Amino acid sequence: MRTGVRIALDIGDARIGVASSDPHGILATPVETVRRGPGDLDRIAALAAELEAFEIVVGLPRSLSGGEGPAAVKIRETAEQVRDKVLVTNSGTTVRLVDERFTTVTAERMLRERGKKGSKRRAVVDQAAAVVILQHALDLERETGNPPGRPL
Repeated sequence: MRTGVRIALDIGDARIGVASSDPHGILATPVETVRRGPGDLDRIAALAAELEAFEIVVGLPRSLSGGEGPAAVKIRETAEQVRDKVLVTNSGTTVRLVDERFTTVTAERMLRERGKKGSKRRAVVDQAAAVVILQHALDLERETGNPPGRPL
């Protein structure tokens, strides 16, 4: 298992949920929700630098059959922009795309079970989805010994 902080992004049209791992790659925790728009990629790059992340894991939406649709194309484009922005300040950071099927559904269910309602749930669901993406990636790497997903 590689050591070092990783961050995960759940990229949506309106918000980007951000989560980070501990340096040992055991536990994912929520960080913040970044509003999409001017300065959003600068904030992601700043978070990667602040947290000294060596890797950024981006959730890639796939269909049930494993194919990629228009949403995946948009996520790939944004992930490339994130990579280009982060590489300016930290050339050692890599970006990986991982399957995110059902992460938002899983995050919504977890928040509902914890009693989060309506607007309070919507305010943190993107962070929770990023936590689900990252925890899955960490668990997969621990199980297989290989980095999760595919590098950009």
